[in-house]
Amino acid sequence: MTTATTATTATARPAARTPRTARPRIEGDWLLVPVPQTHRPVRLFCFPHAGGDATAYTPLARALAPAAEVWALRPPARGGRSRHPMPPDFDSLVAAVAEALTPHLAGAADGRFAFYGQSFGALLAYEVARALPADRRPELLVAAGAPCPAEWAGRTSKDLDAAELLRLNGLEEVVRAEPDLAELALGAIRTDLAVSATYRHRPHAPIGSAIHALAGADDLLATTGLTGWAAHTRGTFGHRVVPGGHLLATVDLPGPVDLLTALLADRHASAPFHHTPREH
Repeated sequence: MTTATTATTATARPAARTPRTARPRIEGDWLLVPVPQTHRPVRLFCFPHAGGDATAYTPLARALAPAAEVWALRPPARGGRSRHPMPPDFDSLVAAVAEALTPHLAGAADGRFAFYGQSFGALLAYEVARALPADRRPELLVAAGAPCPAEWAGRTSKDLDAAELLRLNGLEEVVRAEPDLAELALGAIRTDLAVSATYRHRPHAPIGSAIHALAGADDLLATTGLTGWAAHTRGTFGHRVVPGGHLLATVDLPGPVDLLTALLADRHASAPFHHTPREH
């Protein structure tokens, strides 16, 4: 009798619902959370390349969940912020981004967060990290497809126009059939190149964040001096060449997911990212 009642009750139970994927969320003007996570994992703040938008990191956000939650930067003068003016120079851009990020740096589990930037975004990510108070900096900064700050003035792309950079970024084919889209993309690249041209590296003490420098094996803009980033950290340092071109993460490609997952998982209770410290 009891067994029969139990079986009937179990059969009558509704099937468990599959959790719905949370919708993308915009935080203020500057940040997009493409795939929000409810369990507050480590946050990975992602900085787009010149001309890029936050949506470029949607595939990466999907691929990293649930291990990490991507918060992608929404630069002005493009996409949903087309009417928002770009700050007049690089220093002003750094200050604006640092101010926008600060309220969100402690929201992840254990307050853990990291930065990922590619090309122009790598330089911006580093300078934003440096602008933050020493105790509010990311535990890790991953710089992809970019020379180190000290070498930025001599970068290969400084003499390229927007159209050539679009081609080398591998985006020319994407926008070729859409003239309006092409003009928007070129306009965003020109805007970022103008800001980039105002960057001036100033000698300073290395930051404590771990730094990992990447280059795509097929990157036509890649520098051979990835190790130059080592001088900009007093923490741990790593570098490697990975499959891909100049842009590793795009609207069609998630980027170096396995590497980022491993780096974000490599932590110690008292010393996140406990790789063997580099020698000074």
